[in-house]
Amino acid sequence: MFIQARDSFYMATVGENGWPYVQFRGGRKGFLRVIDDTTIGYADFRGNGQYISTGNIEASQKTALILMDYPNRQRLKIWAEASIAEAADDPQLLEQLEVTGYTGQIERLVILKVEAFDWNCPRHITPRYTVEEIQSFPSVE
Repeated sequence: MFIQARDSFYMATVGENGWPYVQFRGGRKGFLRVIDDTTIGYADFRGNGQYISTGNIEASQKTALILMDYPNRQRLKIWAEASIAEAADDPQLLEQLEVTGYTGQIERLVILKVEAFDWNCPRHITPRYTVEEIQSFPSVE
């Protein structure tokens, strides 16, 4: 599935001051999880301590995500209503969103109710490859 195959995405939120903020989120492939037909989510790990996206979500639940698949020149835009749960307050959801083998401390869970989505034109997406993808190419001898 496209969403759970991503190792990163960009998330836009808007603060109380009306200014947009874009945050890059990255992790192991599959850290962004499909919970059900209209809900996705991820475990939010301790980061730089700024909590800008968290504060913006608390002020206005509106979010926009851009998920990129650079090698295949695909881009998925998602508009969602976001909410935040403290990891300790929802053990069942925490279990669904945990990233196996990752030892970072989960502080909260971000739940995104998808309102709309759109697949964008691939015309101007420059293919880029991870080291893992390059290493999987057959060697030329």
